[in-house]
Amino acid sequence: MPALSREAVSVDVGNRLRQLREGRKVSMRTLAQMSGLSANALSMIERGKTSPSVSTLYRLADALGVPVTDFFSPESSRKRVVFLKGEERPRLPFMRGLWEGLGGEQFTGRMMPFMLTLENGASSGPNNVVHTGHEFVYCLRGQLEYMVENQVYTLEAGDSLLFSAQLKHRWRNPGGLVTNALIVISDYAEGDQPLPLHMEKTEK
Repeated sequence: MPALSREAVSVDVGNRLRQLREGRKVSMRTLAQMSGLSANALSMIERGKTSPSVSTLYRLADALGVPVTDFFSPESSRKRVVFLKGEERPRLPFMRGLWEGLGGEQFTGRMMPFMLTLENGASSGPNNVVHTGHEFVYCLRGQLEYMVENQVYTLEAGDSLLFSAQLKHRWRNPGGLVTNALIVISDYAEGDQPLPLHMEKTEK
């Protein structure tokens, strides 16, 4: 068994996108039409010339009919017990932030924990998010503003928030510092994919 890297596993998004697209026999032009992105933008991503935002990644996953976690590894094997060392944690850089998986992409149950690192101004998009299940948020550093229905909650380090995810919600980093937050989405309906909804399709 090869030695584990001491760094989190960075995802080669361009290479995985090409594998997923070609594996489904989808041309770049067709994927561009299905995702609403330009063929030139897709080419830049596949060649590693640009990094897609999370909203773009979810648009591509939706167009290909795969969960976004398929970008992390060729096989999305599910387990009843997931033990994940810190250096094995998959991470996905996106514009103004970083998404880090905490095992939900391998778990058989309906629980999705993940870490977000957000630069100033990063947000879930201009539209409200609504999905099944429950959502737990724990702010580790900086500030994280959550709007649930018409109530605004400003979380600082050590603050937490728990709510029914069927309530309209959205989030953003309103401060001047980098924010780190732990988010756990649980008990969502089978077949539901709440994560894409948190990264609204803000790009044209």
